[in-house]
Amino acid sequence: MAKKKVSPIKSYKLKNGSKRYEFPVYLGTDPLTGKQKRTMKRGFKTMKEAELALARIKLDVANGTYRQERAETYQELYDLWVTQYEKTVEESTFVKTTGIFKNHILPAMGAYKIEKINVDVCQKHIDEWAAKLKKFRIVKAYAAKVLDFAIKRSYIQTNPFTFVDMPNTASKKAIVTDEDEAENFYTREQLIKFLSCLEHESNYKAFALFRLLAFSGMRKGEALALTWNDLNFTTNELRINKALSRGKDNQLYVKSTKTGVARTIKMDDKTMAILKEWKKKQKQDCLILGFNTMQPKQLVFSNEQNEYLQPTKTRKWILHVQQKYNLGAITTHGLRHTHCSLLFEAGVSIKEVQDRLGHSDVKTTMNIYAHVTKKAKEEAIQKFASYIEI
Repeated sequence: MAKKKVSPIKSYKLKNGSKRYEFPVYLGTDPLTGKQKRTMKRGFKTMKEAELALARIKLDVANGTYRQERAETYQELYDLWVTQYEKTVEESTFVKTTGIFKNHILPAMGAYKIEKINVDVCQKHIDEWAAKLKKFRIVKAYAAKVLDFAIKRSYIQTNPFTFVDMPNTASKKAIVTDEDEAENFYTREQLIKFLSCLEHESNYKAFALFRLLAFSGMRKGEALALTWNDLNFTTNELRINKALSRGKDNQLYVKSTKTGVARTIKMDDKTMAILKEWKKKQKQDCLILGFNTMQPKQLVFSNEQNEYLQPTKTRKWILHVQQKYNLGAITTHGLRHTHCSLLFEAGVSIKEVQDRLGHSDVKTTMNIYAHVTKKAKEEAIQKFASYIEI
């Protein structure tokens, strides 16, 4: 009795429950390595479709006319690109980037055949992204990177994203800024009140953290990665050389600063005294819980397990004090903007502010400076009107 031939075609299910078919293909021997070449063809909707494709490939291989298909769709090309991209960026950047692709780019373009993607297709999706996303330009830039990769691999000759017209959202942005978008910083008086209210709360850790952010201009991730050996209480100096970030599987990890450059900044006596007091309180609190805070890499701001503090915690703390005392609403990052703004009001030079805040691009510093000078002009006319009193 003849043995029944087992088909290499197997079925599998997509996340949405749909059934698809796949099969392995032997392509002969690679002349470069001498090893057998195999590939997997998948995505067939029916068994019949898969059987026909397999039969065609077998015939082409036997005749020596088979040309191994590389990536055919945008999704397949992305899968090749993202493997290389992961090697070139920080883990946190990789997670953010793949999130953009997963949420916006792949649902729109993943199924497209690479050679069928033209300027009109790209324009259509840019217009869609611009209509619903504030940072649609970033989405476009990432979508284009995959097609740049295709050019390098000789899949296509030009990138159609190069020839699209970028939507002008300036007028819409101006309306939002004028009417809806609250300024994310405190004035001198607001900051003093905010810190004063915090000081009267029972959460000294939050008070020490927000005081540090407001008087150093550090990024939140930089503050949460600080260890006590980064602080020099003799010289009142602070060494900023790392930052807490979120990587794969939502795990927290320490990386280099945003610009990759370490910086040392001077601090005022009172902030350092508050931090010294917090160090004593932390030691007492942790001792009760059985943790030794005298180890060399002890975190300045740790959680109840003496591990990294969840970055989302600061939002709860700042909202609590703002709502309890009816204060203006800013984010934790707004304290960095506050520090920058008040430095300019105090007469510190643009270069000094850039160095202190660790801005790699002076444009970032200049944007805040432009805001401060605008505020100064507004105050000038108010002073004039008050003086004239007519």
